[in-house]
Order: sequence, then structure tokens, then C-alpha cells
Amino acid sequence: MTQSMQRLVILGAAESGVGAALLGKQKGWDVFVSDGGTIKENYKKDLINADIPFEENGHTAEKILNAHCIVKSPGISNKVSIVKQARDLKIEICSEIEFGYLYKGDSKIVAITGSNGKSTTTKLIWYIFKNAGYDAALVGNIGYSFARQIAEKPSEWYIMEVSSFQLDDIHWFEPDIAVLLNITPDHLDRYDYKFENYIKSKFRIAENQTNKDYFIVNKDDLNIKEYLSNHSINSKIIYYTMDINEQGSEGGYLKDEHLHLNIEGEDFEMSIHELSLKGKHNQSNSMAAGISARVSGIRSLKIRESLMAFEGLQHRLEYVATVKGISFINDSKATNVNSVWFALESMTEPVILILGGQDKGNDYSEIMNLVESKVKVIICLGKDNTPIHKAFDTVIDTIIDTESAKDAVLAAYSFADKGDVVLLSPACASFDLFKNYEERGNQFKEAVKNL
Repeated sequence: MTQSMQRLVILGAAESGVGAALLGKQKGWDVFVSDGGTIKENYKKDLINADIPFEENGHTAEKILNAHCIVKSPGISNKVSIVKQARDLKIEICSEIEFGYLYKGDSKIVAITGSNGKSTTTKLIWYIFKNAGYDAALVGNIGYSFARQIAEKPSEWYIMEVSSFQLDDIHWFEPDIAVLLNITPDHLDRYDYKFENYIKSKFRIAENQTNKDYFIVNKDDLNIKEYLSNHSINSKIIYYTMDINEQGSEGGYLKDEHLHLNIEGEDFEMSIHELSLKGKHNQSNSMAAGISARVSGIRSLKIRESLMAFEGLQHRLEYVATVKGISFINDSKATNVNSVWFALESMTEPVILILGGQDKGNDYSEIMNLVESKVKVIICLGKDNTPIHKAFDTVIDTIIDTESAKDAVLAAYSFADKGDVVLLSPACASFDLFKNYEERGNQFKEAVKNL
């Protein structure tokens, strides 16, 4: 792909699109940005300052279909009319991570994907790299976009959270280290409601890797295991597992409440009680992060220090406060059922569970046993709570409907006893009542502080 004043069209003007536009302009492309909705002021300012023409609230075909290359926002489906037209005309379409990859130079990439835990694991890996003195940038779905980082502050290492949507439009993207945490049904509306299409999309993270690259994989995930038994991977696979019986000669495993990382004949050992992140899923994520660090040459001492000191993410099992002996936990980022499973699995006290929002066709049977054993009351936070009632009416005696974070917190507080945990872990998207999961989490925290 050559760029000498060739036309680059960006579809979607949020972080990834604007990042690609800035990098394209810097590298000599004739750039145009088109957004079907309204562009946020800060992104508009970026485009104006860089003298990049744009349009909002609609796509003008004549300004888009003369492109040599289109960078498509991961949020835009292939079923959108303008994308279909571009494909019919054989215009090259790629994702922002693919476009950034063209200009990464000699830098290295650690790319993390999975249905759950990828933000926490990505930030943990970045934290270990920074703590070890590496020049590392946190990019992708978390932090700046990859392309913007390359344009504004190139780094030696890019620690990158990538989604299936971003991987759908790669051609050459090849991370030096790829991490696949887990695969559970999510976003199936984008994959023709075929789980196998979503699985295939996740595995694209490794499709361009060679035997010089590493692919770090969760051996406990049955969907990953099954895929690998039927497909060959070119990169060097390193497994990690919570099951001592699955332990191989190399990789990560758990034994006698100690986490082990056996890489190139050297065994790193650490008590799970020393880990700053609690819960079995975070022990698994810590192994993935530790292996990523080890194969990158980071010393065991720095890995241990980082795993002990790392603080988790906002809106992901985030402790908010204890009021009259009742603990409040904000897990607003739990937008699918599997995330709620992880949250409930890590709870040791009785739970008042706040569920609900924009349902994505959730199958709540996955958490039924945990709800039965740990949850006292369910507080629904959403406009249509029918699926939650349908799933849990015969299991939970008390299910209350609310339509604001304040009302949900007040209702939960009224049912909670000293020693209980009020857990916001919605299993649903937030768009029915909130702009995003951050706003939902922030309103929850605000309501707790006002008790």
C-alpha cells in the first residue's frame, strides 16, 4: 500500500478513526473523515487543528467511494450500506490497528484479546513493562488508539487491547506476542448469530504470526482448546492453566496456592495471596501477564513487584465504599453474562446483585448456580427487565425494578444486612439508560457516596 497523495477515507470519528486520520495526514495521505453521527468536540478540534476535512451526521458516497483505502471504525458493521458499496468496488478496507501496523517501524507489539478480562490484563502487562523500565505505550481499546500513539509519541513497545471487531479487518497485522484469554458468546449479532464466526474472529490475532512470535493461550477454555485441536498455528504456543493435571513442561500453572511460570527452564513461583488482584479469574490473567513479561526478557523480581502492587481498573470489580458494614462494588464493565460469572465467583459474602440494561440475548443459565448459592436479592436496573424476571423469578424471592442508579442503590441498601455486598454487575449494555458503562458506574458510585 503506497500513500503518495492517495486518498484515505476514515469511517467513524472517535478515538480510532481520528488516530488513523492524524497518522495518515502525517504520512502524506489525502485524508477525509466521515461519521454517520455527531462528532465529539474534542475529536472535531483534533481534525480542525490538523487541517483534515470531515463530515458528520451522514456519509456522502461521492466523497468516500473514490478512496484508495478506507479505515473503518470497529463499531461500524460490514452490513452498513456505504461499507457494502465500498466492498463491491473492491476498495481496500482495513482497521485502524492494521493501518497503524504499516507505520510501527521496529517497535514490538503485545496484543491481548478475549471475551472477558482483556482490559485488566492489558493494563497489568503494560504496568509490568513500565515497572521494568521498558518504553511501553498502552493502546487500542484502552488508552490512545494505536495509530494516534504512533503519530504523536512512538514507543518501543505497544501493549494493545484488541477486540474481535478490530481483528475482522486486518490483513498483515502481526503481534510479536498475542494473548488469548477466553472465548464466550458475545456480540453474536455482528457474527450472524454463529458462535463459530466469533471464535474464528478472535483467533485472527495469531493468523499472521510466524514461529518467531509467541501465542499465549488459556488451556482451560474449552472453545479455545477445541479450535486448536482442529487448526494449526504457526507461532510458538505457550499455555497457562489453573488445572495441575493440564500442566505442561512450559507455561503457567497453579499448584498448592502458588502460581508457577516455567519459561525456558526457569521456574518463577509466587503465592496467590501475594497477588494484588483477587479471584480465580485474576490468577489466570496474572499468569498470562507474567508469561508475556517473561518472554519479553523482564526479570522475575520486576514481575513479582508488579503483580503485588498493581491496582485494578475503574468499573471492573472496583471497591467503592463500606456503609454501615455493607460493601459496594462497581463492576459496571461487566456487560455480558460471563463477566458476571467471574464477579460472583470471586464473592465470599452474601450478594445483593444489580443486573440489567440493554440485553444482548443473554443466556442466564450460565450463572444460575452462583446466583442460587450467593445472591439474596436482585435489583434490576433497566427499561425492560423481562428477561431477568423470566430467568430468576423461580430462583430469587425478591426482584425489584428500578430505572436509575440512585434508585437501584437505595433499593439494594434497603435489603442489605451488615456483612453483605452490593454488586453492580449488569450483564447488559448500558445504552438504554446511560451513555456508556462508565457513566453507569460513575452514577452508581455517586449514589453510594450520597447514602
